[in-house]
Amino acid sequence: MYLHYSPSWVKKIFPVRIWDCHCSPIQKSIYLTFDDGPVPEVTPWVLQVLKEYNIKATFFCVGNNVQKYPHLLETIHEHGHTIGNHTFNHKNGFNTSVQEYIQDTLLTQDTLNKILPYQTPYFRPPYGRLTFSQAKQISKTHKIVMWSVLSGDFDTQISGETVLQKTLQYTKTGSVVVFHDSIKAFPRLEYALPKYIEQCLYMGYTFEPFAVHNPCDLSVAI
Repeated sequence: MYLHYSPSWVKKIFPVRIWDCHCSPIQKSIYLTFDDGPVPEVTPWVLQVLKEYNIKATFFCVGNNVQKYPHLLETIHEHGHTIGNHTFNHKNGFNTSVQEYIQDTLLTQDTLNKILPYQTPYFRPPYGRLTFSQAKQISKTHKIVMWSVLSGDFDTQISGETVLQKTLQYTKTGSVVVFHDSIKAFPRLEYALPKYIEQCLYMGYTFEPFAVHNPCDLSVAI
């Protein structure tokens, strides 16, 4: 069970995590993010779609995938997108000790640092699940990014049309929106992503990546 949006009461419980973003107050900005890649079956397609619409996004990458496909990480960076840490083995923080979780996160950071010219300041916990102790450690070096809109493209029980409609329903200025550049999500992503982008552009929204250098102070949930 999951919600396609993050309730306000959840944001209040975890106020130091990023749920929404208003880095561009003049614009109707959306922060498009992709989790679980990079993989050769999906990530190049996502990059091509973003290129066609001249959109920049943020990719939260799994270290194990980066290690297997370093050229894809290089391509994401070359296209001007921001990259974040999504653990090495897609760990569920609720089922992992603090030490193991931090080691997994650091391994991803080391893997990213070998390829990127910068150290990413952003981290997103897989499944959105991490303990207070894990979060306390990670927040010393990274901003923890959650989301305000969850597309549900990973859900094999719903259609691409449902993904599209639910994501549009909850999108507003400052939304941090999650899609997945994964094989599992691709049947729904392939349908929903281009249509979502087109509709948002039609409604006057712009798309922004998270800033790599001098990131905005996004600590307070909006």
